[in-house]
Amino acid sequence: MTAAAPSPGAAGKPVRRKGKRDGRAAIGYLLPTLLVLGGLLGYPIYQLVLISLFDYGQEQASGGAALEFLGLGNYQALLGDPQFWQVLLQTVLFAGFCVVATLLVGGALALLATRVRTVPRMILFLAAIGAWSTPAVAGSTVWLFLFDTDFGLVNEILTGVGLDGFASYSWTYDKYVAFGLVAAQVVWCSFPFVMVTLYAGIKAIPGEVLEAAALDGASTVRTMTSVILPLLRPLLIIVTIQSIIWDFKLFTQIYVMTGGGGVAGQNLVLNVYAYQKAFAASEYGLGSAIGVVMTVLLLGVIVLYLRALRRSGEEL
Repeated sequence: MTAAAPSPGAAGKPVRRKGKRDGRAAIGYLLPTLLVLGGLLGYPIYQLVLISLFDYGQEQASGGAALEFLGLGNYQALLGDPQFWQVLLQTVLFAGFCVVATLLVGGALALLATRVRTVPRMILFLAAIGAWSTPAVAGSTVWLFLFDTDFGLVNEILTGVGLDGFASYSWTYDKYVAFGLVAAQVVWCSFPFVMVTLYAGIKAIPGEVLEAAALDGASTVRTMTSVILPLLRPLLIIVTIQSIIWDFKLFTQIYVMTGGGGVAGQNLVLNVYAYQKAFAASEYGLGSAIGVVMTVLLLGVIVLYLRALRRSGEEL
């Protein structure tokens, strides 16, 4: 006699139960990590939002005066300040330039690393890791010394080749030149992450795919745009988001290389602007409001970026 085949309903029940058990087990494994991350990230954000709702200055911090609840007063003062909008525009443009430049430099060097021999590739990676591992303060100080007005090596080389206009030239006096100098330093210390990540992605592409493209007569540019880049999109999403976060909240390079924001604050970005308001002016509530606005803007940019990718059919 042949055994009766189990009905789809009976066969489906154990699968659903097993799926539920696996889901509960996964949540159980992740719960300690989620609790730790919630404490490390959630509590500071909660305190940041809380302080932004009060008139919180040096007197309140030292206990010399009572806290005064302002509600959205700090945000109204911030949004009504023309300097805030100017600094916000500068931050967006500066961060956008740094992100694009970092992706271009890192991607080009990643492709170059796949085309050169072992020794040049090792030298390239060692140099990149050296730039990546240099602390931001140390790297900014070295760059500032190289471009020093009187003793900088760059000015000496440029004047030595006949460009007398660079004798005692100040690279941090002009607003846009100073931003360009800082952007170069940011790209220098940021491109290794992009290069290493994309290099690993390129090496993971099956050789048969590239050989098929070559047999079809695809040029190097065509292979890059039609084969390599589509396969690297998940990694490009990661490095793009990471670069946006890093460059939008930039502080150290601007603060060190422009002396706290440049001449008359012409090179301010949001993080330095928040530092000046919170600590130089002792307006901790207003500085916290700037931090909240930065957090919301970053989350908004990332969400919009991911939604645009999902609409185009890409998945992480």
